Amino acid sequence: MTTDGFTTCLWFDGQAEEAAHHYLSIFKNSGLGRIGHYNDAGPGPSGGVMAVEFVANGQKFLALNGGPQFTFNEAVSFQIRCEDQDEVDYYWSKLTEGGEEGPCGWLKDRFGVSWQVFPEALIDMIGDPDPEKATRTAQAMYKMKKIDFAALQRAYEGD
Repeated sequence: MTTDGFTTCLWFDGQAEEAAHHYLSIFKNSGLGRIGHYNDAGPGPSGGVMAVEFVANGQKFLALNGGPQFTFNEAVSFQIRCEDQDEVDYYWSKLTEGGEEGPCGWLKDRFGVSWQVFPEALIDMIGDPDPEKATRTAQAMYKMKKIDFAALQRAYEGD
């Protein structure tokens, strides 16, 4: 048994392999692992994909074709802390394709998985000990869907 950390299991309804390949196409430091298939014991159709192991951006995942019983919601999301606006734009574009935009840098991808895409500097800006800077930044963020880093910086600086 391997005990080298955590693996996030994502429950899909027949889309596990498609989702794994989608995430592999987006994230660096990614790779496909083992693909397990259902057999005559079920519960899925014999020969159908049961589970796909993959690594996306260095994080381990298992995509499971578990059926329609459970779906994703915003109670769990993945944060992508970006270096700059270009990186925010890249991930936003790739992950909203077939998905939907949400407020404050949140989105749902085409599989219903929730993501938060924002510049790393946002954490320091909204946590600034100067309450006016922090408040201006937060108020600007609340008006956004995709994060506009230049607009956040202007709000932070009081421009």
